[in-house]
Amino acid sequence: MEFGICLNTVIPVRRDPSHVSEMTTQVLFGELYRILGKENNWFRIQLIYDNYEGWIHHLQSQLIAENEFLRLADSETPVTIDLVQHITNETRLATIPIVMGSSLPGFKDQRFRVDQEVYFYEGSTSDSTSPGQGSAPNDILKARQQIIDNAMLYLDAPYMWGGRTPFGIDCSGFIQMVYKLNKIKLLRDAVQQSAQGEVISLLAEAEPGDIAFFDDEEGKITHSGLLIDRSSIIHCSGKVRIDSLDHQGIYNHELQNYTHKLRLIKRIA
Repeated sequence: MEFGICLNTVIPVRRDPSHVSEMTTQVLFGELYRILGKENNWFRIQLIYDNYEGWIHHLQSQLIAENEFLRLADSETPVTIDLVQHITNETRLATIPIVMGSSLPGFKDQRFRVDQEVYFYEGSTSDSTSPGQGSAPNDILKARQQIIDNAMLYLDAPYMWGGRTPFGIDCSGFIQMVYKLNKIKLLRDAVQQSAQGEVISLLAEAEPGDIAFFDDEEGKITHSGLLIDRSSIIHCSGKVRIDSLDHQGIYNHELQNYTHKLRLIKRIA
């Protein structure tokens, strides 16, 4: 098996080589993947972060040896918090723009290494940590507020199917990236995320940072969002926006109707 790392700003992941225009997710700078197969100029990959599978073009892939892959996978990995920042390659003096939510495996003293290449980063990183069992109430409240604060960084980001960046993001990508900034791993799609965490039975028992899931007429989960409080939600529908929430679902005051039907609420942190 071969292994790779994204050393581009972002790599689009396609559903399959015959549907190259259909992007299902994105790999951000510093994220690792396994190469599961090859077809012509395309690699079928599995992302380490969430086990998501798809196809990338081989010209956008940076292969690394297994021992280097294991070293990076086991390294402490801060996440960038600046909207856009630059990474500088020491050897080639190349400057790479990276977006919020990128990964910096093995980052220390403003640098990290991939094989023999050294990269410098002087921007901000998220230092959030998820409170463990037995954490003080104030620590839990602080962590929940940090999740909401991070969600606000994506406010008005445009909707894009498969997107994971402030320049284009979908509903579940938004949820995943906000939690990534807080060092909590979530799966990629809303239906996958709905299987994680603890069920909250009533909206009256929900807390900021809980995830609400919404279904269609057939009962299939199709949408998700983050509770700001028990009556408002931030979610990506057309763009990342704030709307009202009640036991029926999301109410859009601009349209003056309900746009999403509430199915369940889950608590991850």
